[in-house]
Amino acid sequence: MVAVLSIQSHVAYGHVGNSSAVFPLQRLGIEVWPVHTVQFSNHTGYGEWRGRVFDGPAVEEVVEGITDRGVLGSCDAVLSGYLGSADIGHAVVSTVANVRAANPAAVYCCDPVIGDVGRGVFVRPGIEEFLRDIAVPAADIVTPNHFELDLLAGTTTHSLSDVKDAVAAVQALGPRVVLTTSLETSETPDDAIDLLASEGGRHYRVRTPKLGVSVNGAGDAVAALFLAHWLETRSAGEALGRAAASVFGLLKATADAGSREILLVAAQDEFVSPTRTFEVEEV
Repeated sequence: MVAVLSIQSHVAYGHVGNSSAVFPLQRLGIEVWPVHTVQFSNHTGYGEWRGRVFDGPAVEEVVEGITDRGVLGSCDAVLSGYLGSADIGHAVVSTVANVRAANPAAVYCCDPVIGDVGRGVFVRPGIEEFLRDIAVPAADIVTPNHFELDLLAGTTTHSLSDVKDAVAAVQALGPRVVLTTSLETSETPDDAIDLLASEGGRHYRVRTPKLGVSVNGAGDAVAALFLAHWLETRSAGEALGRAAASVFGLLKATADAGSREILLVAAQDEFVSPTRTFEVEEV
């Protein structure tokens, strides 16, 4: 059985971070070892929340306990998302090194959460630099949105050709696989949104209808789903097609219900049998 160590935030109510990533992985038959970087009542988008932020040593302590069980060698991948501090980031990268020492075939999937179009950079000072200089170079797979791709590459992209150049710049930092989400280029129709998976000099695009729904946690889910399918297929194109179909179904159900939280449980069948599939086009 495939096992993934997921180091992310956690909320009791709603679905972001581990609360968004763990269940889809489990629904796909993956054993997940969640390590929480925060324990909040709900995501911060509500403006009010309760709970605590953990520090790097707290994360490392939990990982040490897993290591004591003698199971680290059976870990196939480490997944990380939003980093509340560089302290947490260093704990993640240290964990990746420990997992690779126990299992050299293990991969690290980093969702480099920095910001988004409209909101700009929303992480604490130093996180953007940590991701670019330390976390992303350590990763095998990264899943930035369009805004984050540009920041990591140090450029501004408009055309698909621009995006390919930015992807190559990010791959030059270290990762061999780049999944770019929420992609809108000059070639993207106004009523659509693109996802682009890039590996080995080849680029695969999936275009889905734009749903006009903005909910927290969707990026966490797509990173987890893409990782799950890449681990199974070792194909960026195949993983993209499956992940895109599932996330579209999840967001469509959420939009139809008018829910502020993604309907992760109610729409769980979308993870294994998506209602709608989309063409994967090599571009």
